[in-house]
Amino acid sequence: MLEWNFDEPKIEWFKGARLNITESCLDRHLFEKADKPAIIWEANRPDEPSRVFTYLQLHQEVGKLANVLVKHGIKKGDRIALYMPMVPELAIAVLACARVGAIHSVVFAGFSANSLVDRITDSGVKLVLTSDGMFRGPKALPVKSVVDDALENCPTVEKCLVLKRTGEAVGMKPGRDFWYHEEMNSSSVDFPAVETDAEDLLFILYTSGSTGKPKGALGSHRNLLTNGLSSAYSGAATVLRRGDALPEPSIRASLLVIPMFHVTACSASMMPTIQAGHKIVLLHKWDTVKAFEIIEREKINATGGVPFIAWQLIEHPDRAKYDLSSIDAISYGGAPSAPELVSKIYEIFGAFPGNGWGMTETMATVTSHVAEDYLNRPDSCGPAVAVSDLKIMSEDGATELPIGEVGELWARGPQIVKGYWNRPDATADTFVDGWVRTGDLARVDDEGFCFIVDRAKDMIIRGGENIYSSEVENILYEHPAVTDAALVGIPHQTLGEEPAAVVHLAPGASATEGELRAWVSARLAKFKVPVKIIFTQDTLPRNANGKILKRELKALF
Repeated sequence: MLEWNFDEPKIEWFKGARLNITESCLDRHLFEKADKPAIIWEANRPDEPSRVFTYLQLHQEVGKLANVLVKHGIKKGDRIALYMPMVPELAIAVLACARVGAIHSVVFAGFSANSLVDRITDSGVKLVLTSDGMFRGPKALPVKSVVDDALENCPTVEKCLVLKRTGEAVGMKPGRDFWYHEEMNSSSVDFPAVETDAEDLLFILYTSGSTGKPKGALGSHRNLLTNGLSSAYSGAATVLRRGDALPEPSIRASLLVIPMFHVTACSASMMPTIQAGHKIVLLHKWDTVKAFEIIEREKINATGGVPFIAWQLIEHPDRAKYDLSSIDAISYGGAPSAPELVSKIYEIFGAFPGNGWGMTETMATVTSHVAEDYLNRPDSCGPAVAVSDLKIMSEDGATELPIGEVGELWARGPQIVKGYWNRPDATADTFVDGWVRTGDLARVDDEGFCFIVDRAKDMIIRGGENIYSSEVENILYEHPAVTDAALVGIPHQTLGEEPAAVVHLAPGASATEGELRAWVSARLAKFKVPVKIIFTQDTLPRNANGKILKRELKALF
C-alpha cells in the first residue's frame, strides 16, 4: 500500500494540462465523445420534458452564444451577470463567457432585486444573461419581474439577453432591449477568434465573509480548472493506496442537485465532470423521489453536494423501492457533517463517502478526503490536494504553529483566486504572499490531515449555504421595534444548522415572531430567514469590548 509523503515539495500545477476552459472542457471532447451525453436536464414540471445535450451539441450551443455575445459588443474583460435557475443554459453561458474572455458572475436565482442590483453595480456588469424561466414558470409571473426591477437601477447594463427554453414569447416592459433564443438559432457554431490563457480573468463570485459585506472573489481559468485535475489525482491516489490497479477510463454519470452559483456545484462538480468528459444530470429542484428515479434510470455513479442531500437519500422511506446499486460515491462539502453520516453512506449504499474543505476564495477544493481515509478519520476534511499547501498560523499571522496546535488555517495553491474585485484593502488583509487567510480555526496532524475546529466568525452554514449573521441582523435592526438583535446557528440533523435570532424590543414597542420572520423574508433569500426568534426582556449580553456573547445566546435554544 502506498503512503502519503508530505515532505515532498508541491508541484506548481499539472504538467501538460490544457490552459483554458475551451480547450479543457470542449475542444478535447469534440470528436472522441461527440455523440455522448454531456448534460441531461430534468425538469420538475410534468409539462416540460427532459433535455439532452451531447458534447457536440454543447460545443455548438456554446459557439452560438459566444457569437451572439460578440455581436452585442462583448469584449475580453467585460462583465456579464448570469441570473438563471438550474438549467443547461447556465452551463452554456459559463462556457460561452470563457470562450469570449468575458468575466461572468453567477447570481443566485432566488435573490431579490436589491441583491441583484448590488452584484451588478459592484462589478460594473455590461450585459445580463437570464432565461425565460425567470419570467414565466409553473405559475405565470407578472410582467414586472425581479430582473425588470433590478435593471431600472443598474446604469452600467446596456443589454439583457433572454435565453428561451420554451416556444412562447415572454412579456416584457416595452422600450427595453431584449433578445430571444431565436437569435442563437441563426448564429454560427464556429468559435469567435478570441485568445484566452490560464491567467485570464474568468469569474467574480461573491462571498460576504465574516463582515457580511459582499466581496467579489476574482478568479482565472487556472483557478477553475485546478479542481478537476486535483480530483482526478486524488481519485487515482486512493486506488493506488488501496493496492489496486488503476481502472480503464470509462464514462461516469453524476447527479448535480445544488445551485451553480455555489462553488461546490460549479467549481467542484459541474466543471470537473465536463472536463473529464463524463455525463452530468441537472435536477432543476431537489426532490428525493425524483433523485431516486434518475439514479435508477441513468445509472448514476456519484451524487451529493452538501450533507443534507446524503441524509435525505438515506432516510427517505421509499429508498428500498429503487435500484440504487450504481452509486459508488457520495461526496459533499460546504458544510460540516456528522461522523455518523460517513459510516451510514458506506453501510447503506456500499458507496464510498467523500468530503473536502474549501471556500469561495479557493474555488472549492483545497483538501480531499475520500474512501477508506474518510471512514478512518470521519472528523477530518483530509489532506491538501497535490498542488496545494496548508499551514496553521498564530492569531496575528506572524508565526507558523507546530503540528497538532489549533490556529488560523492558511492555504496556498493554483486554485486560490487573485483577490477581491475593487477591494484592495480586503485583498491585502486576506491574501498574503500567495497564501489565503481563511478565518477558520484548524489543526493538522502528523500525517497532514486537516481538522476544522471552528468556522469563520459568525457564519452559519445551512445545508451548504452560507448565512452571514450581520446581514440578517442588519435587516432585523431596520424594523422600528427592534433595538438589539443577534443571529446564531442551532443544530439540525440534516442541514447541519439553521439560523435563529434573539431580539430585544424597544420600550413600549411590540412585534411578534411571525411579523419579524416575514420582515426578513421580504428582504432576503428564504434560507436566511430565522427559523425561530426568541425575545428577551434585557439587552443582549456583551463582553467588555461590546461584543455580543453569542455562545451564551445559543443556550436559549
